[in-house]
Amino acid sequence: MSDQVAIHMEKAGPNFYDDEAVFATYMQHRQRSDTPNETLEKPVVMDLIGLMTDKRILDLGCGDAVIGRELLHQGAASYVGVEGSHKMAAVARQTLADTSGQIIAQRIEDWTYPHAAFDLAIARLSLHYVAELAPVFTKVFHTLAPSGRFIFSVEHPVITSCDRGWKSGTFRQDWIIDNYFTTGLRVTNWLGGTVQKYHRTVEDYFHLLQEAGFIIADLREAHPQREHFHDVQTFERRKRIPLFLILAAHKPG
Repeated sequence: MSDQVAIHMEKAGPNFYDDEAVFATYMQHRQRSDTPNETLEKPVVMDLIGLMTDKRILDLGCGDAVIGRELLHQGAASYVGVEGSHKMAAVARQTLADTSGQIIAQRIEDWTYPHAAFDLAIARLSLHYVAELAPVFTKVFHTLAPSGRFIFSVEHPVITSCDRGWKSGTFRQDWIIDNYFTTGLRVTNWLGGTVQKYHRTVEDYFHLLQEAGFIIADLREAHPQREHFHDVQTFERRKRIPLFLILAAHKPG
């Protein structure tokens, strides 16, 4: 393998999180108060999920699988997390150690999706690392039972379009939206490393769902709600620009 190819692979989503320094920094960030994941993205996802009783759940890019533990405790029938980062998969297995939850250490793109095996598929902030989403959405459609639901969150396209105007390690004060309709690969510095992400427009995500056969039920932008924040200044700052796009869809019955 050439050095150039090796560098390229290290920037891909799962490989990025397997970097020792990046992984340590990420886990530290998740422990901070008022993180965007906890204050903005998760409340919307949980609201869209609703009641979990007896539901079979698939989590694509499950990370530490904390949400899987919560959903099982809320009455879900089963939980399967698919995670491409070996370090994340190891943490997820620890998280689910005393539950019935399962973790599959494979990339979202590579896993063999069983037919009609799940009632709900979720993907929280993992799909913007996937180069080709159309085949993934087709596989999700295939793996859901009739009337099964698909809920996913991604970095908002106004964020993924351009990262100019932001110095790593500082609070961003200005956001530049540029090259919005030039979709595809973006390489950005984050968590002390360099990572590949894929920019798509809101319209792209909408049409990808439709083309896979889904009926779109809801679209959210994680509008900040005061009750989820400890710090009022953080709450006010989060009202300036959307960080996340969340879509909910279902397979016809």
